[in-house]
Amino acid sequence: MEKTTASEKLIGALGGFHRQFAALTPSELALNALLTLLVIGGAWALAAGFRRLVFFGVRQVPGPSDAHKQVRTTRVARFTRGVVNFGLAVAAVLLAAQVWGLDLAAWLSRGVGEHLVAAGVRVGVLLVIGFAALELAGFVIDRLLGRLVEKATAPRRAAQLNTLGPLLRSFARGAVMVVFAMMILSEAGVQIGPLLAGAGVIGIAIGFGAQTLVKDLLTGIFLIAEDTVSVGDVVSISNFGGLVEEMTLRTIKLRDYDGTLHVFPYSEAQVIHNMTKTFSYYVFNLQVSHASDVDRALQLMKDVGAQMQAEENFSGKILEPIEVVGVDGFTENGVVLKARIKTLPIQQWTVGREYNRRIKQAFAREGVEIPYPHVKLVAPEPTAQAERGRAERGR
Repeated sequence: MEKTTASEKLIGALGGFHRQFAALTPSELALNALLTLLVIGGAWALAAGFRRLVFFGVRQVPGPSDAHKQVRTTRVARFTRGVVNFGLAVAAVLLAAQVWGLDLAAWLSRGVGEHLVAAGVRVGVLLVIGFAALELAGFVIDRLLGRLVEKATAPRRAAQLNTLGPLLRSFARGAVMVVFAMMILSEAGVQIGPLLAGAGVIGIAIGFGAQTLVKDLLTGIFLIAEDTVSVGDVVSISNFGGLVEEMTLRTIKLRDYDGTLHVFPYSEAQVIHNMTKTFSYYVFNLQVSHASDVDRALQLMKDVGAQMQAEENFSGKILEPIEVVGVDGFTENGVVLKARIKTLPIQQWTVGREYNRRIKQAFAREGVEIPYPHVKLVAPEPTAQAERGRAERGR
């Protein structure tokens, strides 16, 4: 018995469809077209309805309404909609083909079609399970770290746990993606044994060539393990400073006061100035004029600091009484008085700005002059010769 090739089968199927299509009357063509539009419209209506249902369900998900929850729920909603839309599209194609006399369902249930459908279903199931595993890993890590942060008694410990969160999520998701990628390739008929061996050789070559990347990774691990810096700290790196917004596997991101985001690989962050670890100081270098009463000015500085520490709004932010060092130097304009206040992390600027406002008012009230640059013109005294010249002109 002579076997037919796949191309011959395809040509025969197309020829049969052409003959069947040519045999349709205009009324049958119009009816089939109307039924096809109804099938497409029904699929679109179902997709739109499911989209509304998904968005409604996302809003009902319990938990705090933060940025992480919004990103996670949006990602799940999009993936779910994509799966459902794909299923509706396949069903619409099968129904439309049935309307025009093509029994695609029968072709997909035997022979090559059956193998394709079986492989597609297995790959689709693996994709769904893999996506669920990715989201579950992130959710579990967030919940566990969230509980640990709530139980942490020290703010520094909570900041360190918040720093570890993104790193653990990245590791977990990377491992899940690699495992499921190998499983999908195996289902597709790819021999993953030689692939793993080749990946090991390539990994060694990349390791030698990407020394900077390895250095970034190791430096970041030591920075977090030694608690040098954490998310929420205010640090200075090179000539840039800002709030540590995120620490990834390779980079540290600083958000400046004007909103600029500075991104540094760990290998370039050789010297980090952490201004908010455990406690902070706000240092004052105040100037008073040479003619002012320095002792009175120093006493006013102590009084203003004690007054602020006694108030409810600042008593929890100021850790120790103001430390007035004394006269720190002299300039052309006046005398430099130095002091500092010990505060909670990140509160030094709030306390310092309020202290500056109050000490300005206190100096003005007590007559302590704050110098400012000015020019003083001194007329020269007249000489004896100039006096004789004026007297002669007067006669």
